[in-house]
Amino acid sequence: MIPLIHVVEDDRDHRHALCDLVEAAGYRAEPFADGSAALAATARPDLVLTDLRMPGMDGQALLQAMRERDPDCPVVLISGHGDLAQAVQAMRAGAEDFLEKPYDGMHLLTVIERGLRSRAARAEIGRLQDRITRRDEGGLLGQSAAITALRAKIAALAPTDLDIVVTGETGTGKELVARALHAASARAAGPFVAVNCAALPESLFEIEIFGHVAGAFPGAQDKPGKLEAASGGTLMLDEVEAMPAAIQPKLLRALQERMVERLGENRLRPLDLRIVATSKTDLRQLTLDGSFRPDLFYRLAGAEIAVEPLRVLGEDIALLFSHYASLAATRYGREMPGLDPALKQRLMRRPWPGNVRELKAVAERIALGLDFPDDPAAPVAEPESLAARVAAFEAREIRLALERCRGNTERTAKVLGMARRTLNDKISRYGIRL
Repeated sequence: MIPLIHVVEDDRDHRHALCDLVEAAGYRAEPFADGSAALAATARPDLVLTDLRMPGMDGQALLQAMRERDPDCPVVLISGHGDLAQAVQAMRAGAEDFLEKPYDGMHLLTVIERGLRSRAARAEIGRLQDRITRRDEGGLLGQSAAITALRAKIAALAPTDLDIVVTGETGTGKELVARALHAASARAAGPFVAVNCAALPESLFEIEIFGHVAGAFPGAQDKPGKLEAASGGTLMLDEVEAMPAAIQPKLLRALQERMVERLGENRLRPLDLRIVATSKTDLRQLTLDGSFRPDLFYRLAGAEIAVEPLRVLGEDIALLFSHYASLAATRYGREMPGLDPALKQRLMRRPWPGNVRELKAVAERIALGLDFPDDPAAPVAEPESLAARVAAFEAREIRLALERCRGNTERTAKVLGMARRTLNDKISRYGIRL
C-alpha cells in the first residue's frame, strides 16, 4: 500500500506545490486548506505535513489533535516565521520534525521518509509487544512451529511424574524449560532446586548432593543435600554430562530406590522429587564412549525434550529481541529502540552461536545506543567476487532451510522452490553437512 500523506497548508499555490513534490516521490497526497478539514477526512494518513500558522486550527493544534487520535502518526511542521520557541514546543509535543521556509525539497522528502520508517518501526514494536503480552505462563515466547511444539510437549509431560532429560545448545533456555515443567506440574508449590554439575568441584559433589550429618568430618553439622532439599518439588541437574563418574552410580541408586543416605550415617531417608536433567550434548552418544553411565541415562530419561537453536526460530528472533530490548530500555531509562527493516534483517541473518543468551546481550547493547556487534564467527572480509558472494549467500540459505526442516531434503527443496536433485547437487558442491 502506497503511504498517504495529508498536506495541510492555507496558501493554495504552496499546497499544490507540496502535493506535486510528495506525489513525484511516489507517495499519495491529499490536500487540505486547514487543520479542521484534515481532521474531518475519512481516510487516515500515514503522515501529516502541515503549516504552523493558519487561520482557524493551526499546525500546533492539529499536532495535539493528531497525537490524541493516532499517537503513531508522524506530524511534520513547516513555518515561515523562524520561530525557535514554537519549534521547541512542537518537538516537545511530539512532532516528527520542524522545517523553516524556505526549505530544501530533497531534505523535506528525507524527513518524510524517515517519519514513515519510524512509524513502521513503532508498528512492528507494537505488534511484537502485543504478542509478548499474550505469552504463556511458562514464559516461553514465540509463535514458531518449534516453540509451539515445545509448549505442547511441556504441557503433555508436566502433569506426569517422569524424570526428564532436556537437551539443547548452550543458551537455548533449557533451564526455562525445566522451570516451565515444574510450574505446570502437581509439584509447583514445592521447591525448585538447581544444581550446576559443571560448577561443583568433584571433592564437594557428594556432600552437596547427598548431604552429611554432624561428625561426618571435622566441623561438620547436620545438613541435607540437594536431593533432600528438592523433596516435594523438582531437582534440576544442569549440565549433567559433567557429573563425575564416581558419583554417577551413587546417584543412580538413590534415584532407583528414591532413598538417600547422608554422608556419615547408615540410615536411608525417603525422597519425593522429580529430576529434570539438562545437557548441551547428546547423552546417548556419551553412553557409547563410557563417559556417562547408560543405566543412569535411562533412569533420568523417562522422557526427552530437545530445545531448538535460536537460528531456526524465524520471526521469533525479532519477537525475543523486542522483549529483551524493552526490558533493558526500561531498566536503563532509555527509549525503546526501533526495529527497522535493516535491523530485523541483521537479526534474521546472524547465526546466533550463543542462542538466546547472545540475543539478550545484543538487545541490551542496542537499547543502550551502542552499535550492532559484529558476528564473531563471520569471516573478516567478504568474498571478493560477485559469484563468490552469491555462492556464500546461497550456501547459508540452504543450511538454514535444512536446519528448519531437520535435514529432510524433500521438504527443504519445497521450501526453497527447487528440485530435490538440484538441492542435493548444491549440498554436495558447498560441502554442507546434514
